[in-house]
Amino acid sequence: MPAKFDRRHFIAAGTSALAMPLVARGASAQGASQGNWPSRQIRMICSYPAGGQTDLLARAYGEFISKQVGKTVVVENKPGASGAIGTAEVARAEPDGHTMLCSISTTYIMNRVVMKNPGYDMDKDLTLVSVIPGAGLLLVANPKTGVKTLEDFVAFARKSGKVNFGTYSAGSAPHMTINELNKQYGLSIEPVHYRGEAPMWTGMLEGTLDAAMGSYTAAQSVLQSDRGTVFAVHSKKVDAIPAIKTLPEQGATSKFFTVSGFSGWAVPKATPQPVVDRLAALCVAANSDPKVKEVLATFVLEPAIGFKETNALYQHELPIWIESARSLGLEPA
Repeated sequence: MPAKFDRRHFIAAGTSALAMPLVARGASAQGASQGNWPSRQIRMICSYPAGGQTDLLARAYGEFISKQVGKTVVVENKPGASGAIGTAEVARAEPDGHTMLCSISTTYIMNRVVMKNPGYDMDKDLTLVSVIPGAGLLLVANPKTGVKTLEDFVAFARKSGKVNFGTYSAGSAPHMTINELNKQYGLSIEPVHYRGEAPMWTGMLEGTLDAAMGSYTAAQSVLQSDRGTVFAVHSKKVDAIPAIKTLPEQGATSKFFTVSGFSGWAVPKATPQPVVDRLAALCVAANSDPKVKEVLATFVLEPAIGFKETNALYQHELPIWIESARSLGLEPA
């Protein structure tokens, strides 16, 4: 039976009260377009908890922006409902460039598929400013399987009949990867969903998983202890392990293996384009900042990209994520 998701109870009640009167919102936007941005401190709402990758990116880029514009950038963590709570607040903020969102592709793309009413509409309520393309995700096998390539993994899965494969949540990139491999090769890989990467890799360390998929940084506990063997990367090479081929390079044909996911920034839809362009330029300029470089290196991430490149990436990945999610039955209840 297809998985059903009903996360409406996570959305904060009364979000409509956050909406500004249309006249006030229009006046604020007009003022911002006339060159006086920023006129006060900037709120950067991070829709995931403090201490994680998204939060550290928000703080590093926020600090750089603050130095450049001469106004404080205050990062506020408002996690919950796969980022929907913080995102709904930004969607209803004044569109004057003084409130922005830092979140991930789950919030920007997946929530529109798996939530009936996330509290915002990406097409009507938000404008993507700049994003950081996702890093290559590793597919790691338990050494006892003898798997070293995708071909080995397919042979192992066929011989075993069933393979348990760790993911860091239902509906995640690993979950959809399993589904696509099952479809192409006629396999019965069984996803084992954990609440995040840390417990998933712990399962791998304990030897309870045949395979798992996640980030290079988080996988180090498994790789450095020789409890896992990388046999593929999802859609793009990882510089630290250049010999490991991507799934498409090893014969996997799904369009899902051309997407990377991303982290990045958005503002309310009616924010004047000159302000959007300025914010995008600041995010790109921040790539050369030492603190930003350190965070990017920690998570093996590429630099932020500009406004046009951001929206081209979004338009490429959006239909592919939606198609893959729907093929899993990830529809709202």
